[in-house]
Amino acid sequence: MKQSALNQLKNMTTIVADSSDLSAIEKFRPLDATTNPSLITAAANQPENKKLIEDAFDQAKQEGYANDELIERTIDILTVKFGVEILKLIEGRVSTEVDAALSYDTDATIAKAKELLALYKQYGIDPNRILIKIASTWEGIQAAKALQAEGINCNLTLLFGLHQAQACAEAKVTLISPFVGRILDWYKKAENVDSYSIDQDPGVLSVKQIYHYYKQHGIQTEIMGASFRSVDQVLGLAGCDLLTVSPNLLATLAEDTREIENQLSENHAQVHIDHPINPLSKAGFKSALEHDLMSFQLLQGGIDGFIKAREQLSHLLRQSFGYDAEIQA
Repeated sequence: MKQSALNQLKNMTTIVADSSDLSAIEKFRPLDATTNPSLITAAANQPENKKLIEDAFDQAKQEGYANDELIERTIDILTVKFGVEILKLIEGRVSTEVDAALSYDTDATIAKAKELLALYKQYGIDPNRILIKIASTWEGIQAAKALQAEGINCNLTLLFGLHQAQACAEAKVTLISPFVGRILDWYKKAENVDSYSIDQDPGVLSVKQIYHYYKQHGIQTEIMGASFRSVDQVLGLAGCDLLTVSPNLLATLAEDTREIENQLSENHAQVHIDHPINPLSKAGFKSALEHDLMSFQLLQGGIDGFIKAREQLSHLLRQSFGYDAEIQA
């Protein structure tokens, strides 16, 4: 009997579930899992998670929070509670995202990361099982650099270009999450193209470029391809350190029986063009970002999207608990 594409892939790459859906994580049993504000908001809308929401709200009230701060604290507690539940189902790590509204504030990002870790500690979770997820702005990367120096592991997300990947490597972050599908979406719209072959897919090629750069220079930061639009994109990066995949694509991979070939390896990376290392200053990073329209637009758009998702969750909580009656009491 042929092995599924998913099982073959697991022999080449660490598979991560890109989901806060506890039933999907239990079904596919990935090693790690990632969450983001959009996924948390979607999970909070599921009736089976009502008690988690109520418990988070009650804890925030017991801690003495009120008014708008009560809702914000409830969101942080709920985010961590989802992480705790996910960790019961997997052997590895969960990524938990800092409020995207703090993406351009280094000190506030550091403070929020430590608040989230303190919550995990309350629930008895080993901090080595947590990756603090931060947007790959210059300020976010500097926050991650400070956190990493204290032994706090970080996952730098919303990453679309080599300049962001280089800055993350210089900050010695644990892991980066370059976004494959969003890059593809941008180029399809910009170039008015319906589709690309996988060997020409701009998102796949971007991750391959980062992979080759990291391996050529012995960079220890892990690379986790993210934001996939198709199974072919996932398989186009077979051999990447990690791949975080949505439940619907995991299900398709589990049914697929084609033979999978490794697309990335450290040895293979050595034959590609070497990229020189010139340390990035803040000005150099900002200039590179501003001259890369795709990365610039997608980074800001991603931050805006995560802020909107958190606002939607805030609205959901206000409705659920009768904001005027409950919070003003």
